[in-house]
Amino acid sequence: MTEVLAIPNGHAVARADLPRLALDAFRALVIGAAAHRRRVSALFGVPPASGAPDAASIELIVVLADDDTGLLECASTVVGEDGLASMTPDCPEVHLFEREMAEQWGIRLQGHPWLKPVRFHPSHRPGHDAWDRPAGTWPVVGVTDFFRLEGEEVHEVAVGPVHAGVIEPGHFRFQCHGEQVFHLEISLGYQHRGVERKLVGGPGKRTIHHMETLAGDTTVGHATAYSQIVEALSGTRATPRACALRGVALELERLANHTGDLGALAGDVGFLPTASYCGRLRGDFLNATALLCGSRFGRGLIRPGGVAFDVDDGLVAQLQNRLSAAEHDVTDAAQLLWGSSTVMARFEDTGRVAPETALALGLVGPAARACGLRRDVRKTHPSGVYRMVHIPTSMAESGDVFARAYVRWLEIERSIDYVRTQLGELPRTSPRREPAALRPEMLAVSLVEGWRGEICHVATTDEAGRFRSYKVVDPSFHNWTGLAMSLRDQQISDFPLCNKSFNLSYCGHDL
Repeated sequence: MTEVLAIPNGHAVARADLPRLALDAFRALVIGAAAHRRRVSALFGVPPASGAPDAASIELIVVLADDDTGLLECASTVVGEDGLASMTPDCPEVHLFEREMAEQWGIRLQGHPWLKPVRFHPSHRPGHDAWDRPAGTWPVVGVTDFFRLEGEEVHEVAVGPVHAGVIEPGHFRFQCHGEQVFHLEISLGYQHRGVERKLVGGPGKRTIHHMETLAGDTTVGHATAYSQIVEALSGTRATPRACALRGVALELERLANHTGDLGALAGDVGFLPTASYCGRLRGDFLNATALLCGSRFGRGLIRPGGVAFDVDDGLVAQLQNRLSAAEHDVTDAAQLLWGSSTVMARFEDTGRVAPETALALGLVGPAARACGLRRDVRKTHPSGVYRMVHIPTSMAESGDVFARAYVRWLEIERSIDYVRTQLGELPRTSPRREPAALRPEMLAVSLVEGWRGEICHVATTDEAGRFRSYKVVDPSFHNWTGLAMSLRDQQISDFPLCNKSFNLSYCGHDL
């Protein structure tokens, strides 16, 4: 393969060591990634070394994950005013990364099959716009050229951005023939807050709070990824006790959300016993997290260098008792679900995503594992306590709603075992070390297996040791297109069930 810099997860390297490839070589590297069993974890633009936002060139950085060796392969190139030929026709998993690059930096991508805004914000580079809008005009969220099918019996159904119930905004366009869905297009951006730009120049007092609210139901996952970035850039190692407690919090976050999803899926098909059970049990797992730090979502717990709260033997015993009670009840609730023939009739063969489609789109997390793709950062790119304690990878093959639900159930069982074991074997060390200052002119990559899948943070520092750039790739960024593909040739009435079986984040995507 082309020259790359291979680093382990959670490590930092000097920016000067990052290979700078010719544009053609960079394109060949990305396009050939899948053939070499790599996948694209991040692909993004950063300002040139001068830091001038309106410079003529933009640096592109790619992070490829090699799940066989556990290494992350990094390389860069420079794109000038002429842009580059789109890689999407040959490498579909970069289609959204390329759209993001065009939107953020005004990079022109020749041959992209459907180049449209991702978050509907103006270019970060004044005077550079990939859509040639008149100067001073701003994109309007949701206003775009939607895909349309033509025909006398074809009709369009528009849903959102305002939805029933308490849910974040997103817009869905269905192209249908009767009840059959030919195509679903998803348009997001309504939750865009500009978090990545706010992180530049940090870390500061508010940085950790931005991380904890990137996606509120993944507070522990994103805070852990950020803390690993700071630790890598400062040369600090979290203590063994801190790593164990981070792992406990991360699995409790997984337990709460997976349990809630099983209940919500049951509710979508009108199976009230499991829906009622799991609604309460999700709260039990959230309350266990609150015992650790006072917040049901884990805010305030994870900090660079370790954790901000410790546990004593009494609290461990209380957590173990709550875990055992919740395990008993969630097992009953799940067995009721799997034992219902009417539920299985709705779950099986609904919203199927083929393995080759999941591979081409770069799906991650339970959505990928439900298609038979063995993608779990805890196993392939372990960090923290997962380097020493391994959780079996939960897999399914059918790629349908049932598979996505069943993978969640397998992970519930294994996460409970993991938390119980870790609480009983906590290392007797300090819960935190104060990190040193960040080293200048460095690059660091951090992967964490959140409950939705791979969380990727990539940071670079300037000559003063401040964040020169900070990239966040939430697992939803990879998986929203998978939801769209799951509706192909399905009944439109299956959309709520397919949507819940993915349960993706709007704000995590929109940042």
